[in-house]
Amino acid sequence: MTTFVLVHGAWHDGAAWQATCAHLQAAGHRTYAPTLAGHGLGVDKRVTHADCTRSLADFIVEHDLRDFVLVGHSFAGTIIAKLAEIMPERIRRLVFWNAFVLQHGESLMDNVPPHYREMFEHLVTAERTVMLPFTVWRDAFMNDASLELAQTTYATLSPEPYQPFIDQLDLQRFFTQEIPRSYLNCTEDTALPPGEWGWHPRMSNRLGVYRLVQMAGGHEVLFTNPAGLAAKLIEAARD
Repeated sequence: MTTFVLVHGAWHDGAAWQATCAHLQAAGHRTYAPTLAGHGLGVDKRVTHADCTRSLADFIVEHDLRDFVLVGHSFAGTIIAKLAEIMPERIRRLVFWNAFVLQHGESLMDNVPPHYREMFEHLVTAERTVMLPFTVWRDAFMNDASLELAQTTYATLSPEPYQPFIDQLDLQRFFTQEIPRSYLNCTEDTALPPGEWGWHPRMSNRLGVYRLVQMAGGHEVLFTNPAGLAAKLIEAARD
């Protein structure tokens, strides 16, 4: 049995993992899917990247989790890298699923194409949140889904705190850690456009030595193919 800690991406909360957790549990594994600070409906969005990371660390300590596989999706790649600096002794393996792998001193916004930066800067509200437009969700995130599924899942999203996108991260210690790591790449994921700005190999190769696991699908296979995602997470997590 493997213990998985599954960390959601931007605009999501822990509930997004529900179907994937069910498949992992059916295969005999234990799952935890916390919600990061500032995420979800009806919560205070005035958080920093450090606040998000601290909330995950507090969850792990509260549940006394050890020897677990830590999975980060998309934005959460930046969170699991920082957590690896805080408590490396608790983590069995890191799995970056179509996730950002930042270099020391960078922010997430440093790693998205110019049209995304311009869009987010235009959309950020006075409350310092930004909501992903449905057209982007439909075509770039849910490109492998029906319109109906794209609409029902979009209704579960909530505005994203903007500050964690622009915080520049000190990652010097992360790149000295010897925690095993995997990169799970969905081959039809266009949330970052393939090529110069794509996920793999641009992000994955920053990990140094890593295990590459690939599957068909777009950025949100936790909604479009949770059974397949669970199987690939098991593959990525194996010793």
